[in-house]
Amino acid sequence: MAGGVSTKPPANPEGPGTGFFITFEGPEGSGKSVQSRALAAFLEARGYDVLWTREPGGTEMGRQVRQVLFEYGDVLDPWAEVFLFLADRAQHVNSLIRPALAQGKVVICDRYTDSTLAYQGYGRGLDVAQLRMLNHLATGGLVPHLTLLLDVDVETGLRRRAGTGGLNSFDARALAFHQRVREGYLRMAAEEPDRWVVISTAGSVDEVQARIQEVVLARLNGPR
Repeated sequence: MAGGVSTKPPANPEGPGTGFFITFEGPEGSGKSVQSRALAAFLEARGYDVLWTREPGGTEMGRQVRQVLFEYGDVLDPWAEVFLFLADRAQHVNSLIRPALAQGKVVICDRYTDSTLAYQGYGRGLDVAQLRMLNHLATGGLVPHLTLLLDVDVETGLRRRAGTGGLNSFDARALAFHQRVREGYLRMAAEEPDRWVVISTAGSVDEVQARIQEVVLARLNGPR
């Protein structure tokens, strides 16, 4: 216990026979968006009913929140930043993710609660136990069945981001910030090995996707 709040994520409230919830996490330039979309297409081709979404921006409200965060992220108070993410997340979970899971879909989400812990907790230095509690309130305790951490060293990831021409206020933060984010991700993955799988991003896009597919198919076809 830290500060009276359990740091262990709560059990999923979803019962047997519901869908399967996969999240993608990783530092900037890890390729999450490309790989998560590729996985969605792969699973759809195999007959799965798939919903691909992202945070922030999975809903109309979320798209507006995303614009604010990426435009003003360099001047936002850290807690203001957190509450914008949480507002998007509460709307996202209740209007999109939970209904899709109830319909038996495979839901693939590009970033989720762990991004808040990595970026605002480990990166910006806010209390991680408090952030876990707030995540729990925003999501009603909905925890992914599987979280894929696409790991890349910070310098390589930022070079990739710069090469896309799509830099935002988060990318522009100090190198030390991005190093803390990556270290936070690796720490969380080590603490919850049953949920997290670390995927190396070394090699081609297709090679990385093959690693992801192997892990996901094993989970979908195995015990949950």
